[in-house]
Amino acid sequence: MKNIVILISGRGSNMQAIVEAAIPGARIAAVLSNRPDAAGLAWAAERGIATEALDHKAYDSREAFDAALAARIDAYAPDLLVLAGFMRILSAGFTEHYAGRMFNIHPSLLPAFTGMHTHRRAIEAGCKLAGCTVHFVTAELDHGPIVAQAAVPVLDDDTEATLAERVLAAEHQLYPAAVRAFVEDRLQIDGLRVRGAD
Repeated sequence: MKNIVILISGRGSNMQAIVEAAIPGARIAAVLSNRPDAAGLAWAAERGIATEALDHKAYDSREAFDAALAARIDAYAPDLLVLAGFMRILSAGFTEHYAGRMFNIHPSLLPAFTGMHTHRRAIEAGCKLAGCTVHFVTAELDHGPIVAQAAVPVLDDDTEATLAERVLAAEHQLYPAAVRAFVEDRLQIDGLRVRGAD
């Protein structure tokens, strides 16, 4: 059984998708948030999952918050840390501590469109395909070995909102599948390539 800790900042729809996937061999040990009012905390608590909130505003530096967060995470002995809409840039020390055992999902086909406003940028760039990427987290933002990707078409009449909706639906399929591959010990990191995800 592998312990999974999920970090959220809002409603945690990807967290919900992972929990509802009921992945054999996976135990959702806890859901933590940097925002005490994150709606996903109540959703998780209603399902008997341990929840905690650490307000990042209560700490005087990114490093101090990350150290406190890591201490809380490590209390659950996670095999995998899953970022699911966790809207914080993490310090190098934090990412190194969880190297090879921390996932993020980003709403673009990385390495394209790192950072924010990915859907608007994809439309403005004339992309025919957009999508999402699950990757291992490194100290470089939205960079790291790619575990899995899913593509969706960019339609002529797409807006940021309509494209975001289609990409999010793809995320809800892709993220649980990537977590399952980790839990089943299928993933092998080779530089920036990850083998065994399919």
